[in-house]
Amino acid sequence: MEPEKSYECPLHGGGPSAQSLVGRSLTEVVGSWHLYGGDGPVGPLDVWLIDDQKAAVHITTGSDWCLIVEVSEPHAGYDMGDSGSITVEAMGDRSPFAAHIGESVVAVRERHEPNTGRMALELSFPTGRVCCESWGGDLRLTAVR
Repeated sequence: MEPEKSYECPLHGGGPSAQSLVGRSLTEVVGSWHLYGGDGPVGPLDVWLIDDQKAAVHITTGSDWCLIVEVSEPHAGYDMGDSGSITVEAMGDRSPFAAHIGESVVAVRERHEPNTGRMALELSFPTGRVCCESWGGDLRLTAVR
């Protein structure tokens, strides 16, 4: 008998079931960015999906390049001295989620790697889909039509 295959990240665990996102109505998206000198923002580093019940689902990448999905509130921005700062604010139209504000998640799909765990999470809305993935350790958000 073969052992049951685990899709959990060895470092961060599996987080909440992605299926728990189904039925949630998206009301706001908050993101964090790294600012350094006169360069434009790098990121987003983190995304928080806020639903109509004010619950927040945090999506980010781990040090092992997994995609972390957890329930947590957005943190405050902070100064990192000579290394710049992290700013945290509403994403507005700076994310592919903007087109889906007010819509409910109708389905989710995950992609896993055997040694890393979750690598991508695709959320389907009535009018389109958004893929959140770890791409070379960076968080990448893409509209899927």
